[in-house]
Amino acid sequence: MIAKGQKINDRYEVKALIGEGGMANVYLGYDTILGRDVAIKVLRGDLADDEKFVRRFRREAQSASLLNHPNIVQIYDVGEDDGNFYIVMEYINGQTLKQIIKKRKRLSISETIDIMCQLTDGLSSAHDSYIIHRDIKPQNIMILDDGMVKITDFGIAMAVNASDLTQTNSVMGSVHYLPPEQASGRGSTIKSDIYSLGIMLYEMLAGTMPFRGETAVEIAMKHLKSPMPSIRKLRDDVPQSLENIILKAAAKNPKNRYNNVRELYDDLKTCLDEQRKDEKRIVFKYPENEYDDEKTVITNNLKEEIKKKEEEKEERKKIEVKEIEESIEDKRMSKFTKLLIILVSVLVFALLAVFIIFPAVFKNPSIEVPDVSGLSVKEARTLLKNEGLKISGTIKEDYTDDVEAGKVTKTNPKAGSVVKKGAVITLYKSLGSNRIELKDYTGEEAEKIKWDLDKEGINVIIEKKDVDNKSDYLDKADIIIAQEPAAGEKIISGDILKLYIPNIITAYPNFVEDSKYKSSIDKIQAFCDEYDINLTVKEVETEEKAAGTILSQSISEGSKINKGDKITVELAKKPVELVPIEGESENSNEQNNQDN
Repeated sequence: MIAKGQKINDRYEVKALIGEGGMANVYLGYDTILGRDVAIKVLRGDLADDEKFVRRFRREAQSASLLNHPNIVQIYDVGEDDGNFYIVMEYINGQTLKQIIKKRKRLSISETIDIMCQLTDGLSSAHDSYIIHRDIKPQNIMILDDGMVKITDFGIAMAVNASDLTQTNSVMGSVHYLPPEQASGRGSTIKSDIYSLGIMLYEMLAGTMPFRGETAVEIAMKHLKSPMPSIRKLRDDVPQSLENIILKAAAKNPKNRYNNVRELYDDLKTCLDEQRKDEKRIVFKYPENEYDDEKTVITNNLKEEIKKKEEEKEERKKIEVKEIEESIEDKRMSKFTKLLIILVSVLVFALLAVFIIFPAVFKNPSIEVPDVSGLSVKEARTLLKNEGLKISGTIKEDYTDDVEAGKVTKTNPKAGSVVKKGAVITLYKSLGSNRIELKDYTGEEAEKIKWDLDKEGINVIIEKKDVDNKSDYLDKADIIIAQEPAAGEKIISGDILKLYIPNIITAYPNFVEDSKYKSSIDKIQAFCDEYDINLTVKEVETEEKAAGTILSQSISEGSKINKGDKITVELAKKPVELVPIEGESENSNEQNNQDN
């Protein structure tokens, strides 16, 4: 894990951890040379120890850095620093497509097509440069606030062997979008990216993935065998022309897919045209079920991986046994040999002391490091040189509340330390205070403020707070109503800021089925009073439900609550029993006799 404030390659200053994954950690960084925010992706785990992977990672990340398209995240730099392999790329201030789908469930058709058009335009550019992504999924798609789409993770995606289904952490998320040819170990082509786009297109419209399971292998088998579910059974507003695009892009047989991403792009552009509204369901030219031995292939892959792990484990044991044997052999050295080694070592040290160490000690006097804090770098250099000390070529920087920016804060070795004449001293220069004065955020959107402050390293927590007059906040569910600490106070990177939003309900609950309301008209009335809703209760006689049970509501569950709404709730009422009046039966019989 990289620490905040640490510099990578003496250039990229780490400001905050913004994401963790199975293959890499992502940090918000600052390029101190070009003066801009960047995203730094650092490889983690056993990937950084795998020489073969690192070579491939470097080669393919550098290849991806040549891509230049507005819908592809630009890679600026690739390198290694102190054993950490990293990619420096364009910093995107936005959300992943996965986050948006989780938050909003189904996306609108027009929005989905817009996102897909940007994706296909970007991927088409990459494919034209003979670069295949191999890991297209919503987690690797960033959406900016203005709707701009950015494809990320080209370097890592190309370096990872996506057919290795045993790497659960890294592949479980990707296997939901895994083309059949990759699942069966047949390698990737540009049509593999097209398949993943088709799965993503379905997910954006459906709010869920088409193939799910408890294990990666189970999901992979569904990609190989199970037919693509119909999106039109979930959404009747999806035209057949758009469903045909999903079916063709996510066809199991690559021969049935689009030949290239540009074809998919052109089809998306016209799918809502009037002349395509009566389009028939697509019929494939080639058979879809060409994979008969995939389960065997996948199982064999898993067996080979397990065998490989066992071999590595056995090899480690052999090395450990050898080391133990060598250790035992060392212990068996004769006492004479050990004594001889000790005597020779003592003799060598004595010679060094007489001819090198002692003369150097007595020749080179000691100097106390002067205190240069508060001086300019130039002044500090002059003073230290006058004392017979040398200054390191690298000046380090740190934040401080006590010394103004640009002045020296301390030295290493520190002031007062005793060193030899000619010792190298490192200077630390102040970057000024890193304290941030909090503004008054009330009335602002909580998520926006959180995103802005996250970039400053502030840990923002959003919590709900009870409010009076809940109806006044129906259109302000994400608006900040209070904060802690208060406006005007100063905090530093890493501190916590709590933002409070109103604790309200913005959509109608299900009064009929919700256990809280289904048998309590009083609670429904209290709910309506809280949100300034006009409630009308209509009693309906029925023997099918117990008296006091809610039968229906005129405004459906999930509908947005508006102040002043009028809602009618039907309440079950026990039927009135008709009791015969005394004497009515005899009179009725007499009347019947007279009629006869």
